[in-house]
This record gives sequence, structure tokens and C-alpha cells, in this order.
Amino acid sequence: MLSDAEAAALARHEGSVELSASADVVRRTIVGTCAMLFYQGFTMAINGIGAPWIAKSFELNESGIARMYAWISLSAIGALVLSRVADRHGRRRVLLGCMIATPACALGAAVSFQRLAFIVFDIGLYACIGATLASSVVMLAETLPIADRARGQSFAGLAVALGGGLCIMLMPLLDSFGWSWRWLLALAVAGIGATPFLWRVIPESARWERAAASGAAQRAAFYDVFAPRYRGRTVPLLICYLLSTIAVNAATSWGYFHAVSVVGLSAGEASVMMLAGGGVSLLGFPLGAWGAEHFGRVPTVVVFGVLSAAGSLFFYWGPPTGFAHGAIWLAAGFCWFSLAMNASTVGGNAAATELFPTTLRGTIIGWFTLIAAIAAVSSQAAIAVLAERLGGLSVVVGYLSLLAIPGAVIFGIYVEETRGMSLEVAARENDVA
Repeated sequence: MLSDAEAAALARHEGSVELSASADVVRRTIVGTCAMLFYQGFTMAINGIGAPWIAKSFELNESGIARMYAWISLSAIGALVLSRVADRHGRRRVLLGCMIATPACALGAAVSFQRLAFIVFDIGLYACIGATLASSVVMLAETLPIADRARGQSFAGLAVALGGGLCIMLMPLLDSFGWSWRWLLALAVAGIGATPFLWRVIPESARWERAAASGAAQRAAFYDVFAPRYRGRTVPLLICYLLSTIAVNAATSWGYFHAVSVVGLSAGEASVMMLAGGGVSLLGFPLGAWGAEHFGRVPTVVVFGVLSAAGSLFFYWGPPTGFAHGAIWLAAGFCWFSLAMNASTVGGNAAATELFPTTLRGTIIGWFTLIAAIAAVSSQAAIAVLAERLGGLSVVVGYLSLLAIPGAVIFGIYVEETRGMSLEVAARENDVA
């Protein structure tokens, strides 16, 4: 664990070096991370979009597919380990490694016809996706200037959403031609072709290089986020993230399933609904960046966190029986909770990456992935256990979405505002105990 003296020495070292990146480095970071996030957004969406067909392939009912996804959620433990590796050995190395491993795991999942084999390869797949998202968020925070950090997080979210949108567009085409959902995984395998381009484009974080040169990156420990200096930030953030992730994981995992298997839309109608609602909801990313820069990270998370819970209820507990335009109802609800979730994510990512120093920035995101594993397993297990007892999967998802409200309230009370601060000031790297 870093002592206060070592932390202060690192801060003085960083303070003696120009922290602003060149325009070329900023451009390469944005292009490279957004390219990776677009690809990983597509790959990440496969399980959610393909859920009705995956359930049929493995002969699973609603509880069965929820149990399978609960096991796959253990991938967050792998993402946690990889995020810690990024703090110790570099962001670039982990990002490029994940971009090689993701296609390999996608290939294994595509040719797996036994449940256990599919789960194992999917755990590896989603571990790489989680690590890519975490390291990309950190890279953007460490490279972009103060005024552009929230906007950079909106670019990241937009790239993930656009990748997921491509998956939504392709699934009904596969279904109309009678092709298997496994072709989505085959497209993910093709992502290996982007590796040479990313190898040239992705730079290493200059802040991490300075921390590594001083030896601080190697001395920092996994549990340093719970040291006295940061404990008051870490604990509320992890509690908020647990509650909000249970809500978000449930809501984002079963939207397509709800539309097709519960409401009864065709694959094409469900895709049009999600593309229309999801397309408008992309405005949530710039809206979240604007709110985070003008009003602060904390109020942005609180307001849009509560709105996302309300939108999820509207989507999953509707449309009313006999409503003539179910697709329109669902499109409005999907747009509502997705827009609010996107805006809240921008504010939350900006705050989380600003509240911790260079040596722990990837580590705290790694802790979030561990909490995400617990939250995902909890939400999917709750759905598996309660779906038949409470009247169906969609009813349970609605109840779980309400957990976003106490998460937003805790965030508003206990998390410090960092708007307009340099990373060093926000992370207390210049403080001396």
C-alpha cells in the first residue's frame, strides 16, 4: 500500500510534468477507444438481443435462461483481474490483449452446442468486454483535458450504443432468412482483423507511464481504495453501483425478450422498436455530458438515475392489455429509460474516474466489475427464482428497476462533486496527511 509520503511524492512528480496531452494523442485515444467500444458494444449485445433464440437453442424456459445468464455474469471477476493488470502493467497492453482474446472466445461460444461449453466461453468473452470498457473509460479520463472529460465519456457510451444498435439491426435479418443467432458471434470473430489498426493507433496513457516510472504503479495494492484517504468515497460508490447495476442489468438484459416473448412482437417489429427508441436515446450521452459540465456530476446521476427507474417500469409493466399500439408504447418506454440511463452513465463514469489517483483509477473500475458480477448474478437469480411466483419475468424486472432510486439518493448524499477540477485535485493526489 502507498504511504501518504509516497502518494505526495507521486503528486509532486506528476505536478512537475505537463499533464496535457497533444492533440494527436487525444485524437488517437478517442478514435482507438471508440473503435474498440463499438466492436465490444456489438459483441456485448448478442446475449441480450439473442435471448429468445438462445433459450430455444438450449431448450430453456424463462427461469432457465436467467440461470444461464447468472453463471455468465461471473465474467466480471475476470474483468476485475484484468482491470488490476491495467493499473500495474499498462492500459494499452490490456486493451490490445482483450481485442485478441474476444474473437477467440466468440469463436468458442459460436461452436458450443452444450450449455456448459457455451457458458465457459461466454464468461471469457464478457470478461474481455468488461476489461475493455473499464480501461477505455480510464484512458479517456487520463488523456482528455478537463473541459472535455465528460464529453469523452459520452463518446464512449455512444460508441457502445451504436455497436449494440448494429446487433439489433442484424438479428431480424438473420431470423427472416432462417439463419442461426450464432452468426452474430461469427461477426464478432471477424473483429480480429482490426487488431493491426488498433496496434498502430492506441497510445499508452502518459499518466500511467509516469506512475510506472516512479514505481508507484507497482507498489499500489488492490485494497488501497479502502485506505483512509479514499474509504469515504469507495464505500458509497460501491453501494450505489450495486443497487443501480442490479436495476440496469435486469432492464437491459431482457428488453428484446420482453418485446418478443411477452408482448408478442415479431423479431422485425422488436428491432424497429428498439432502433427507434434506442436511436433517440443516444441523445442521452451528450445530454449527460452537458449536465455534468454545467450542473455537476452528482446532480446528473441523481436526476437521470430516478428517471431511468421510472422509464423501466413504463416499459416492462406495459403496454396495458388490449392496447392497440404495443410497439409504440414499448419504443417510448425503451427510449425513456435508455436515454436516462445513458445520461446517468456519463455522469457516473466522469465522477468515478476523477475521484481516484492514477495508480488506483483502473483498480476502482475493477472493483466496479466485481460489484457488477454480484449485481448481475443477484438480478438474474432473482428473476429465475421469482419469475413464476410473481407473474412473469417482466414483472420481476420492474420491481428490480426500483433499486436505482435508493442508489441515486445515496450518490447524491455521499459522493463528492468534481466538476471543473484537475484529476490531481479531484483525486487528492496533492494532499499530505
